[in-house]
Amino acid sequence: MTDKKNRSVAENRSSNTKAPRPKDAATIIIYRQQPDRTEILMGERSGRHSFMPNTYVFPGGRVDPHDSRIVPARDLRPDVMHRLERGGCSPARARALAVAAIRETFEETGLRIAASYDRARRSRVQVWNEFGTKTCGPDLSELDYIARAVTPPMRKKRFNTRFFVYNGENIAGDLGGTGELLDMKWVTIDEALELDIPLITEYILTQVREFLDTHPGRKPEIPVKLFKMVRGQRVFTTE
Repeated sequence: MTDKKNRSVAENRSSNTKAPRPKDAATIIIYRQQPDRTEILMGERSGRHSFMPNTYVFPGGRVDPHDSRIVPARDLRPDVMHRLERGGCSPARARALAVAAIRETFEETGLRIAASYDRARRSRVQVWNEFGTKTCGPDLSELDYIARAVTPPMRKKRFNTRFFVYNGENIAGDLGGTGELLDMKWVTIDEALELDIPLITEYILTQVREFLDTHPGRKPEIPVKLFKMVRGQRVFTTE
């Protein structure tokens, strides 16, 4: 495995530059149950990426301006909305995060988390026409929200990332995408931990394991794990 410490140093900003403000981002851990194992989907980031190149990650990315203007076919569940709002999101921002996660998943993997619209819609953003061919849109209703992570201040690029979980047993589409993720594969959590993964991904995998082991249900009061850095120290708390 690549030395995570050395890779992190390479991604650090110069000491005489100001810490960039974290950009909102979202990702989805898609899981499926096989006869003898539970698998999650991961892919290797292309080496052309400046943020975490050549590492295995979950599909996802930053929120684009148009994500807040996309009408979902089905909305977030009230319990998920409550947890996102508890972490500082407005309802509109919460939906934009979920929409961004679904869009990025479609772009990177070719898989669609979708439901039918009540009427045909055409988007000015081409990816959504490709996603739904006018008849379906993003389905936010089966996403669970389990964790948030803020990139440390010393990094050149920073993200405020929300991590969703989705049962992908009946997900639409075939693995493909735009090539942003390479070597996409279904692996167990133990197998994922043996891949070249960022440190934050290790932390998130522990939360995914807990979620899959306990199936906490649809309660708004379920805590969300928060990973961030305060005065040079990693802090693990809940919100």
